[in-house]
Amino acid sequence: MRRLELLRVEHRDLDSAIAALVDAGSSDQMQIARLKKRKLRLKDEISALEDELVPDIIA
Repeated sequence: MRRLELLRVEHRDLDSAIAALVDAGSSDQMQIARLKKRKLRLKDEISALEDELVPDIIA
């Protein structure tokens, strides 16, 4: 699923951007917080799409 892969790439990119800001000693905590929130929303969306792809198996 193309959408899922795009979300995963964006999630990794955000992770790198957050790490770069932190490593650079950025004092812009608001920007870092916004990026972290976006990353969490992506994670939730990725999880939802993965759940749709995997059928529930009731034992």
